Amino acid sequence: MTSHLYSDVFERLHARFRRLYGEEADTCLRRLQMLIGRYGVGYSPGGLPHRPQRRRWSEKDAILVTYGNSIVQPTQNPLVTLGRFLVERLKTAVSAVHILPFFPYSSDDGFAVIDYREVNPELGTWSAIHSIGRHFDLMFDLVLNHVSSKSKWFRNYASGVAPHRDYFIEPPPEADLSQVVRPRSQPLLRSVQTHDGVRHVWATFSFDQIDLNFANPDVLFEFLDILFLYISHGVRIIRLDAIAYLWKRIGTPCIHLSETHEVVKILRDVLDLVAPSVLLLTETNVPHSENVSYFGAGDEAHAVYQFSLPPLLLHALHSGRTTFLTRWAQSLDAPPAGCTYLNFTASHDGIGVRPLEGLVPEEEMALLYQRIAERGGQVSHKRNADGSESPYELNTTYFDALSEPARWGSPLHQRRFLCSQTLAMELQGVPAIYIHSLTATRNDYVALDRTGHPRAINRHVWDGGEINALLDNPSSVTSRIFNEYVRRLHIRRSHPAFHPDSQQKVLEAPDRLFAVLRTDPESGETLLCVNNISSRSHEFCVDAALFPSGCSRQLVDLLKRHRRIEDNRTLLLKPYDSAWLTFADST
Repeated sequence: MTSHLYSDVFERLHARFRRLYGEEADTCLRRLQMLIGRYGVGYSPGGLPHRPQRRRWSEKDAILVTYGNSIVQPTQNPLVTLGRFLVERLKTAVSAVHILPFFPYSSDDGFAVIDYREVNPELGTWSAIHSIGRHFDLMFDLVLNHVSSKSKWFRNYASGVAPHRDYFIEPPPEADLSQVVRPRSQPLLRSVQTHDGVRHVWATFSFDQIDLNFANPDVLFEFLDILFLYISHGVRIIRLDAIAYLWKRIGTPCIHLSETHEVVKILRDVLDLVAPSVLLLTETNVPHSENVSYFGAGDEAHAVYQFSLPPLLLHALHSGRTTFLTRWAQSLDAPPAGCTYLNFTASHDGIGVRPLEGLVPEEEMALLYQRIAERGGQVSHKRNADGSESPYELNTTYFDALSEPARWGSPLHQRRFLCSQTLAMELQGVPAIYIHSLTATRNDYVALDRTGHPRAINRHVWDGGEINALLDNPSSVTSRIFNEYVRRLHIRRSHPAFHPDSQQKVLEAPDRLFAVLRTDPESGETLLCVNNISSRSHEFCVDAALFPSGCSRQLVDLLKRHRRIEDNRTLLLKPYDSAWLTFADST
């Protein structure tokens, strides 16, 4: 990047600061210039030194999502245990690890952060994280919408200590907050005893998670400093947690405000200056059109989650119909240049159902809620502006969500689950895999009863000896799912047609099948991916325009080399079967 381009970025930043902070823009720009370099990210008055550009992503990329203590071993720090497990079991299958918030915290399994700059000593040290980073790209959360009520910042606020006394939001008593959109049903404001008496502060998610006031530039610069610290610790992907709710403006829904988008663009510009290989990912569990708005014009997030995919897949596999899944996938626009999707089926949170709005009729959604409840899952609700409540997310492991009552772990259940994971791997973007999907984890009712929090059902903590014994036992359900999942990841990473930027065409297919064509223009490789999401066998006729019947080149299935495709035209798919077709001489 030339000095002229650096100047352009600073000009953009100055304009963004002016839109947010008016006459303080000049001061903000000077503060930024002073901040750059504090953590060795390298700014000099003559422009930044040359930094070698890394590839953003490729077909070899897949992200594992895990808590720092998803696997524990006596007498060993959990982050050390996790690192050994990753290296021994997944070093050649995934490229990056999203370690969910590993900071000191007070609630929400890490998302009520007490200190953003320290590693929770119960998990380990920065050294343990660096060790994982020697083998995998690292993904950290920047939990910037709210902070723990037990934090030094909030204690100083209550005591009237600068600068933290101005870090939080005190709406005036007469403020009309009826339009505020939020994913919780408890009151929005928390009363707090301060040095000036009782005050009421904004708390979107819980009374222990107090929202921060980004209308104060000091708050933004606090997080820029934290961002630079994470860069110095080797982060590759920054996940902006709950970003949609960041900016508050009384009299609006306080979600997706233009100021919020401006903050994301500032973060992107700063990364372009100091760490262009670091990627921004926005977490916005909302309907698709709102979600993709965080791409901006290619100048905002590098990646967004496909939040509609997990519930649409569940609906398809429970109903045995792909109508809504196919219609949605066909409607997807390719991301802007330099941007991509993150495709996932499960995460540490529940399976959000707001992203189904406008995609699946309400009566179909109600049936899905019923099926999840029959399989031991729960349905969490949010409070609407009119005071009513509506479903917000499904709380269950994805493996249990696709089970059949009294037939848990059956061969059919395993195939059904693997079909869901395989389909997600096929779509344009980068796969993100929750550790409890890899390990076919069951709903954790003990944790649910102990905590009373619905999301605990999907946050099981494995004993290291137990999980390794299960993985070493070839007859266990855990071993079968894990090994086949990893095998398919290995196949995927060897084929450039699965590059996140390669072309995607979702095909018309019978309502029990989902078919997508992936083509890599650079290598010329084409893959036809077909999935049977029903409990009956079905035939798929390979389109002659895609794979001409007169062609002498033989089609093969990368997933099942022994599978025959009659006359290069007819593919028989058993229940919950998947096939990745290409020409034999291109493999």
